[in-house]
Amino acid sequence: MTEKKQPLLPPILFLFIGTMILANIAGQMDLPLRPLYVQELGANLSQIGLFFTLGAIAPLLFQIYGGWLSDSVGRLQAIAIGSLGGVVGYIIYIFAPSWEWLLIASVFSAVAFAFVGPSFSAFIAENSTEENRGKVYGLMQMMYTIVGVIGPPVGGLIAQGLNFKTMFIVAGTLYATAAGIRILMARHAGRSRPDQPRPEKPTFANLKSSLTAIFGMIMAGGIMTWIFITDGISDIAREMSVQLVPLYLENIMSLSLVEIGTLTSISSLAIMALSGFGGWLSDEKGERVGLMCGFAALAVSLAILIVGRAYITFAVAWVFLGAGQALIGPAHSSIISKVVPEKLRGTAFGLFATSLGIISLPAPWIGTQLWERFTPLAPFFVTMVAMALTVPIIWFTFKTPAEGTNKAVTAAD
Repeated sequence: MTEKKQPLLPPILFLFIGTMILANIAGQMDLPLRPLYVQELGANLSQIGLFFTLGAIAPLLFQIYGGWLSDSVGRLQAIAIGSLGGVVGYIIYIFAPSWEWLLIASVFSAVAFAFVGPSFSAFIAENSTEENRGKVYGLMQMMYTIVGVIGPPVGGLIAQGLNFKTMFIVAGTLYATAAGIRILMARHAGRSRPDQPRPEKPTFANLKSSLTAIFGMIMAGGIMTWIFITDGISDIAREMSVQLVPLYLENIMSLSLVEIGTLTSISSLAIMALSGFGGWLSDEKGERVGLMCGFAALAVSLAILIVGRAYITFAVAWVFLGAGQALIGPAHSSIISKVVPEKLRGTAFGLFATSLGIISLPAPWIGTQLWERFTPLAPFFVTMVAMALTVPIIWFTFKTPAEGTNKAVTAAD
């Protein structure tokens, strides 16, 4: 009797991604326009750079703890805790009287990001098989990306037709609904799996043990080391320019808020169209190939942004941006999930985010200085060069010794 083939996506992943979609439609409504909201509340260009630099500190305080707590008490439980912080963050965004108050909101938003992010990637890994993990990550990313299609233009329409505060009210309502569902899922998971071992009590000794193990892997000189290095290069470069993009498009290129929002939708459509291919490429040709192609696409996107002068040109740039993200996402999550033991996955994802955040902490401020001292295009040029340089680094380093080569880690030459 043949064994029944397990579905690629079990029902729990469909419900899980449903709550992620609802919460992140809310997030995408305001994320592309957030620098403009900070500007509306009285910040100048240097203060905007300072805001996002200081705002980046908050996640650093929580991401390692959030990932480790996910390993300790459970993925859904950690997501539920983080979601409560996200609700508080939206309340502050709605009632903030000045841009300085938004720093407080960013602290609570950081709790949500720090607890949900590591748990998201680890939960998918634990509900998929290793041979199909890239495909599952690709399919989940494809479904999840609907948030970038719906959220930005809706946010742009509300902000342009009414005001930013109304946009945050709508977004906060959606997020609160998702938070309620997540809490119910966490409670149900705790009651419906009596066969599972009870969550271990979080202690400092356990946290120290987990961090020691992950740091050892990063310092060992293998694939984890090079994942860390390439992620660091790309994170620094990205943070130099990502918050300046909407300012460049509106203040220099005279695009409307709706046009800026639709560009994000265009990149999201590209992600949806190519994420399945990205997952297949990761599983069949190796994560190395997917990462190389993805970073090359990001470099092309920035090159087009630099030379672009019309909305249609920027639309093409955002297609390449989406293609790059579609190829990088499944490969990056897959390779980390395979080289890190299951009991350390949450901690690993949290530690990566925290360490890279520390490295790239001054990047937004550096980007604004490049803008003001040289040309508004300078930060985008630096980011483009960094993405291009990442491609050969991945080619030469993301592989195991010949005797231990595994298709899941290195591409066939």
